[in-house]
Amino acid sequence: MTGLYKNLVGLSRQQLADEMLVIGEQPFRAKQLWHWIYHQGETDFELMTSIGKPLREKLQAAYEVRKPAVSLEQTSSDRTRKWLVKLEDGNEVETVYIPEEDRGAICMSSQIGCTLTCTFCHTGTQRLVRNLTPAEIVGQFMVARDSYGEWPTPTDGGRMISNIVMMGMGEPLFNYDNVATALKIIMDGEGIALSKRRITLSTSGVVPEIERCGRDLGVNLAISLHAVRDELRDVLVPINKKYPLVELLNACRTYPGSNNARRITFEYVMLDGINDSAADARELLRLIKGIPAKFNLIPFNPWPGSAYECSKPHTIRRFSEILLDGGYSAPIRVPRGRDIMAACGQLKSESQRLKRAARTAMPEQPAGL
Repeated sequence: MTGLYKNLVGLSRQQLADEMLVIGEQPFRAKQLWHWIYHQGETDFELMTSIGKPLREKLQAAYEVRKPAVSLEQTSSDRTRKWLVKLEDGNEVETVYIPEEDRGAICMSSQIGCTLTCTFCHTGTQRLVRNLTPAEIVGQFMVARDSYGEWPTPTDGGRMISNIVMMGMGEPLFNYDNVATALKIIMDGEGIALSKRRITLSTSGVVPEIERCGRDLGVNLAISLHAVRDELRDVLVPINKKYPLVELLNACRTYPGSNNARRITFEYVMLDGINDSAADARELLRLIKGIPAKFNLIPFNPWPGSAYECSKPHTIRRFSEILLDGGYSAPIRVPRGRDIMAACGQLKSESQRLKRAARTAMPEQPAGL
């Protein structure tokens, strides 16, 4: 019966209250439902025992609590886990858990495919199909919670899934309204209750939406930078042609809530002989002067057909040292999940590869069929 009833996952608090009015119930019933869906992780109305039977029957007649399906789950040798999440229209996106010692971050997608065509990024080779809905964005987090058995929401801070990074497939600020609705659901203190300080949204530089994001959501901001000159960034991150470095960095300087305790992260993929010189590092210091900032240096993760190679280890270390000497944190990201194509810049719906493989292996049909 999946898909025949309205899905309650992804509705805002107000929308959920409005649905209660539709079925002749008081809006406060939405609070009970919210607790069961987002604190307990329950999908079966019959098991929502604090809700009276008459209301449960009304809910069963018109609604579902529906999470996305999982087509494939893979766990890397380094404990990174990736889910190929199947959506109702048959499309798929990838979601990744990046573990640390006793916790970790979920890297979530905001679109199916991407329009940005960043030349170092595998996702950029997959055309944009559509934006994800709030239900599909929240659903990725719920799928991960299911996999790690983290329902009900831990209240002692001991959760494995402790952070979110909106750094998966797509550009979050090109799907701002849906992303914002989903993150507000996740941050709500009576449900999943993940603090805004534990959520980082990464953008390639959609300048008009950056201030709105900080004012409306207050989450941490990460900038997918990767170059210190417009002519190079125009190639690596083509949106730079519309919003060049000076505009992007001005938006960072005025980002609401940024300070030395909540610094903006500048992500910088290390490409051999392209953007990794000592002069590039010094120019980077000059560009971000006056911005509460830290850096995340990302060794390039190769993918089939990519035109770049990763910078040499000693080059990356030298680059990091220059930034450190300039007074900024500049850790070198340890690549995670490379063996399951889950590392930064490698995400691309596995279904595309599998479908191509199936077509290649399909025997020829006899003439006339």
